[in-house]
Amino acid sequence: MSDPRGNAFRFDLREANGALGDIGTLLPLSLGTIALAGLSAPMVLMGFGLFYIITGLVYRLPVPVQPMKAIAAVAMLGVVSPAEIALSGVLIGLVLLMLGGSGLIDQIARLVPQSVLSGLQLGLGLSLGWVAVGLVQDQWLIGVLSFGVAITALRAGTHAALLTIIAGVAFGLIAGLPEGPPPRAAPWGMPHFDFADLPLAITDLALPQLALTLTNAVFLTTLVAGDLFGARAVHVSARNLCLTSGLANLLLAPMGALPMCHGAGGVAAHRRFGARTGAAPCMIGGLLLLIAILPPPVQGAILSAIPTATLGALLLIAAWELAISRRLIDARPSCRPVIAVTALATVLANPLLGLVAGTCAEIVRKIIVSKRKIRRE
Repeated sequence: MSDPRGNAFRFDLREANGALGDIGTLLPLSLGTIALAGLSAPMVLMGFGLFYIITGLVYRLPVPVQPMKAIAAVAMLGVVSPAEIALSGVLIGLVLLMLGGSGLIDQIARLVPQSVLSGLQLGLGLSLGWVAVGLVQDQWLIGVLSFGVAITALRAGTHAALLTIIAGVAFGLIAGLPEGPPPRAAPWGMPHFDFADLPLAITDLALPQLALTLTNAVFLTTLVAGDLFGARAVHVSARNLCLTSGLANLLLAPMGALPMCHGAGGVAAHRRFGARTGAAPCMIGGLLLLIAILPPPVQGAILSAIPTATLGALLLIAAWELAISRRLIDARPSCRPVIAVTALATVLANPLLGLVAGTCAEIVRKIIVSKRKIRRE
């Protein structure tokens, strides 16, 4: 009897196209932290490459690897050191291993109502869309043209991500866009930790990130993978996602990698652009490893060649795929206010507040539905 977990690996052009589907999330945040926080470009790329390959081998599906967004956002403000960033990754890794190893995360996941998960999915999709608009706004013509290429290629059933990236590079050359800043040549190796780094690593980095990781990288990734791949994604569970993210951060963050996790938007993005197997994560991981060992000038030229507006166009398509799900369309009328409250709180504040607000709204919904049922009887 064949193992139902994942799909057989397929190394072809369609998988290669799908492998590039999530770079609209990966590159802007990674390059931003490299340029503004002083992280080592080779180690950041090496970390993503290794984690992507391991993810492809473990799950055998296009499960993504993404920067931890809350940590990246603070890092790009230039107010934290590489040691504090690494320490936050280690702390989050330990928490995720504890939650996954004990099985506690599965119990927590069962407590979250489906209506709240749908609202979180909608809210995170809208938030990603807003990020995409920000990437496009300074190069709006290139963004519009890139988006047009992507939509046309998707409707034609051809290799949309590859064609959009090639077109974006050509648009950038024609427009004479200036090259982005080259990756900073920070040294390889383990950052020096100090107990003085601990308070900031906990309060400004680890705690805000945990809420986003548990909602997007664990609960929603499990949900979206199940929606898109059915029984083949049975092993893409909350427990396993915690374990793979936890181990990756515990091992790679101390070496200078940017803290990483999985993500629901990335699952939708990889699949939308054609990925169906674990070959896609392995291919993008191998590409990142190759770029990591190139000389810094070549590395910088490659990483700055794709206009941010083109990345924004790809991200906008991924955001739409995440936000508009069959579960949202088929939701019962009584659940729609809960979904709306959850999504609004997620967009205006953060996923943790969205989770709390949505849970409260779901409790109110159940009380109202129960009272209506009693009156009918």
